[in-house]
Amino acid sequence: MEKSADGVSNIHNRFSLTLINPSSHYFSLVVSLIVGAVITAITYILYLDSQEFWLRIPAVVATLGATQLIDSRLTKRKEYSKSLHASLFGNLIWLLTVVMGVAASVVLSKEMSLFFIAFGMFLFASFRIGIFTTTLGASIKKGWAICFLQPLAMFLVLIPQEKWIPMLTDPMTLGYGISFLIIASVWSILTDRAGRPEMESTHKTIQAYLASQKNDFSEAEEIMEQRSNKTKVSTTQIRLHSPKQNTDFRMVLPEIHPGPYHPVGGSNIPYLIYKNLDSSAMVMHSISDHSLNLPSRNEVENYLKNLDNCVTKEEGLTCTEPVTVQINKARVIGLLFGKNPLLFLSLSPHGMEDIPSYMKKDIEQYAKNRNYSKPLIVDTHNAMGKEISREDGENMSKAAKSCLDTLIRKDSYPIEFGYANSDDMDVWTEDLGMGGLGIMCLKIKDKKYFLGWADANNMENGVREKIVQNFADKNYDLLEICTSDTHFARVKARNKNGYYHLGLITGADKLSKWFLEIAKKSETNIGEGKYEILENQTEVKIMGEGIYEDYSKALDNSLKITKGFMIGCVALFLTSLFL
Repeated sequence: MEKSADGVSNIHNRFSLTLINPSSHYFSLVVSLIVGAVITAITYILYLDSQEFWLRIPAVVATLGATQLIDSRLTKRKEYSKSLHASLFGNLIWLLTVVMGVAASVVLSKEMSLFFIAFGMFLFASFRIGIFTTTLGASIKKGWAICFLQPLAMFLVLIPQEKWIPMLTDPMTLGYGISFLIIASVWSILTDRAGRPEMESTHKTIQAYLASQKNDFSEAEEIMEQRSNKTKVSTTQIRLHSPKQNTDFRMVLPEIHPGPYHPVGGSNIPYLIYKNLDSSAMVMHSISDHSLNLPSRNEVENYLKNLDNCVTKEEGLTCTEPVTVQINKARVIGLLFGKNPLLFLSLSPHGMEDIPSYMKKDIEQYAKNRNYSKPLIVDTHNAMGKEISREDGENMSKAAKSCLDTLIRKDSYPIEFGYANSDDMDVWTEDLGMGGLGIMCLKIKDKKYFLGWADANNMENGVREKIVQNFADKNYDLLEICTSDTHFARVKARNKNGYYHLGLITGADKLSKWFLEIAKKSETNIGEGKYEILENQTEVKIMGEGIYEDYSKALDNSLKITKGFMIGCVALFLTSLFL
């Protein structure tokens, strides 16, 4: 599944392209109106040598505002915000053209030419063909039909009537203007076909993604589900039950992966599993990647509906004390329930992306050779980083194997455990998912060990270590903190990741305070218990490896085409400055 990881990483690296738009449509509205006024002022003061701009500015601004409203009714989803963003960028192109015309006349010592006013209007129209066909859902035909609506309306209000025909019929204006209109059309057609034959329309995929950011996720899920394949996925649970305390706790390792992104498909699957298990669970990140994403809400419901159909593989009353093995950056913490080792893998505070599947297979084979049952392997996902290096991967595998070798020689003791979560606490924060925080307290041989969990997408590097130290200062042994890798986002983060990882907003001290409060509650719930190893198999559609590679390829091809056209357009534009 390494190809899938590469595709996801490439798409993720391109995420910053979605941040080009201003965060607020009010900003686009105000700035576009100001730009319209500036274009008017420059036109009259420098090009027409007239003071009439004070009378023209209100008319141009009013026309701009009215056409922005009309534009919003012509888009696929009738979104006013997108029409404002498009208007802002189009007007900025017009303003740049006008300013470059002034600069050219000064540098080259030539007369101001009204060509640049009309040329800017044509460039604005060309931009509209591109923006309407790629992101606003219009066909090429519709793009041509409406491309002049706003720029031409502004032009007719901006320029005195007697100059309309001379300016618009000027051969040079028509030559350059029509050239850019054709270029925009060809660019739109080529970028739309950039993902073929695997993707019929790159533009429809982009439009579906943008719509999903407004919680209209039906089209995105439909596209993804069409490309998904049915397969059987397993979910393993360690159930700890204390009849005396009436406590029932589950540690869940789903084979599926949260994602692909909020709010599509299984992006919030850890919380949904958590709620399905009566908020008494830790939904861990198993060794899985984005190829195991559920593509739609239908598949999520199917998965949850079958989650209770479990088979008990083993049960018992004892487990070992925890074993910690550290090899360079790699750390593995293990416990043994009967013949079922539970391993927590981490590089924190150095961090990494999802642990690759080949490491899971290697560790499972090693465990099988030593007569273990299926090992339960947790990717703690508790520090930000890149794809794991070969050296770190080898060290982590060695640490896991060493941990397995040690556990097999350890004595087992009766289980006592307690669990508590943050459901009755005020822990709302932008870097934490809907499942909040949880702590399990495991008492073995009269010593208490704590395991922390957060429904979050990874952690700020070093936060885990600070929390562990704060626990140690209070004589609490915090073994590990794991995150669910949820792809739910409380707010849209305008950063390169597209989300806030745990600790980035909240900070280690506040998280320590919350975790310690929960740990103390978990202590009060300690009681003797038994464990059960539960397994479930469900047939669901998963997105698979190829879909991300296809999206990545289409994105790369589109960007290559765009770069080539941009270079050509800039070169063609520069020639206009010397004529």
